[in-house]
Amino acid sequence: MSRPTPTRIVRHRLSTALRDRVAGADAERRAHAIWLADGPRRFAPLDPICRVHGHPGMYAGGIRALLLQALHPLAMAGVGEHSGYRGDPWGRLQRTSEFIAMTTYGPMDAAQRVIDRINRVHTTVRGTARDGRPYAATDPHLLRWVHVAEIDSFLRAHQHYARTPLTAADADTYVDQAAWAATRLGVDDPPRSTADLEASLAAYRPELESTPGARDVARFLLAEPPLPALARPGFWLLAAGAVQLLPGYARDLLGLHLPGRTRALEPLALRGVADPLGRLGTAAVGWALSSPEDPRNAPYSSAVVDRRGVA
Repeated sequence: MSRPTPTRIVRHRLSTALRDRVAGADAERRAHAIWLADGPRRFAPLDPICRVHGHPGMYAGGIRALLLQALHPLAMAGVGEHSGYRGDPWGRLQRTSEFIAMTTYGPMDAAQRVIDRINRVHTTVRGTARDGRPYAATDPHLLRWVHVAEIDSFLRAHQHYARTPLTAADADTYVDQAAWAATRLGVDDPPRSTADLEASLAAYRPELESTPGARDVARFLLAEPPLPALARPGFWLLAAGAVQLLPGYARDLLGLHLPGRTRALEPLALRGVADPLGRLGTAAVGWALSSPEDPRNAPYSSAVVDRRGVA
């Protein structure tokens, strides 16, 4: 057997570090259960949902989704009081990653078990926000907000960073396919097309606020990421891309602006600095996770598809 080249060694180490963060210490077990286990799948490898969720743009898209979701005060109340995002941020990420990967690529019976587990957890998440309003993780309205913010972020990141973006028809199909898991989590009437998705986001706009909790999430993700010092620059590349993809009103509410008079240069900074950084970070993730020996890159049929973005 030939000795591994320096390039393969670097790629393996970076891939392992990413997997350990996103999928946890039992990443290999999860990979087997999702990609190698027997059983029928709901989606074919070349379906739009597999293409989007398998692209490295998911990393920037995931950061964008968290920032956007935090702007709903009732959703943020549940996250702040029950998710442990500061105490156990990687555990939360790993559970989310497993849900997305299993419901996209895994056997249908295993996907349903993951959904059932999440639904059981949601029944325990309820309380009262700072303004006195009650919230519950089973509230279809809040579940719908989390869903639309998430799939809008994933789709926008894919369309921005993929070499071959989805066609308009395939983008509609992606939104429709993503609705399958959403309905089983209790989302009433999820969007079924990109037009529905845009209308849904616009309808939630009056409910979004700049709260201490939302600003804390932004600070935690962007200024204080729970990573070793050497790993932070790579994360910040992806975070720059995520911020650049946020709608302007979200950057306003989160206070993500250049200071003082330099704010006039912000559009140029986003296009000229944040966008190239995001592209560099996404390309690095794609390279690290592209090893042909990884079972996540071996589709469950004879079709060939880029499936590197999750768990």
